[in-house]
Amino acid sequence: MARKGDYRVLGFGLLAVWAAACGGGETNVEEVSGYALSANALSANALSANALSANALSANALSANALSANALSANALTAKALKDPLAREFLKYVVSCALDDDTVIKMSIDGTTYSFPGSLGLEPQWGERGGSCDQSCQRWITACVLARVDFLGIERPISVRGLNQGLKTTGKEAKDFPVREATYWGNVFAPGKPLYACLSPDKKDDVRVCGDSMQNCPMKVVGSCADACVFEGQFGQFDFCSTSGKAFRPELYTESVTVFLPKSDM
Repeated sequence: MARKGDYRVLGFGLLAVWAAACGGGETNVEEVSGYALSANALSANALSANALSANALSANALSANALSANALSANALTAKALKDPLAREFLKYVVSCALDDDTVIKMSIDGTTYSFPGSLGLEPQWGERGGSCDQSCQRWITACVLARVDFLGIERPISVRGLNQGLKTTGKEAKDFPVREATYWGNVFAPGKPLYACLSPDKKDDVRVCGDSMQNCPMKVVGSCADACVFEGQFGQFDFCSTSGKAFRPELYTESVTVFLPKSDM
């Protein structure tokens, strides 16, 4: 299995994350190696302080341990937190972003068995025995999770792109998802939960994530990605984005995810 470092230095990529209802038909594995079937309807409430800090799904209780059923169950704080449906919703997207699509975490919570399947594989080493999620890992997972928030809770197809080998693509995907929406970054596991976004230079809003008012965004929108980020990548994603909306200042995140929408959203 590839190690964490391998996923942080390899080039530009993207991956279309299709809603489960969009599958069907015979699939050529080589042509769609960057695709996964997954829901993209994380609620903003699942990013709230109540769903995270108060329920102990924090850096100390979650990311310091392996992302596995045994480790989650053995940690009393995390096990208690997962009794909350919002905490389980958050964990669902964390696992989907972090682990490969051949991995499923199954846990019994209050007599009910819940399954948390992997999908994108941005940080697969977190699921290994003795694994953990350091700051860069936390930032990758955060960017991925933020990209999958949906204001209305609707499952819809999106393409997520960034400098992580788990975000790979095909030419067909790039053609089918040409509408650049926004770029997301931050660290939901860190104190204060710094969460950021910037808009594609041709956009003034982010309806999918924020609804009909930018005041509803579950993260700080710092302006145009053309100003906030240093590079525009091979497939149109923005990389190396800052927390102020001005390139390089005051803090630069090298882990970011840009969302593209399908033609029907143009």
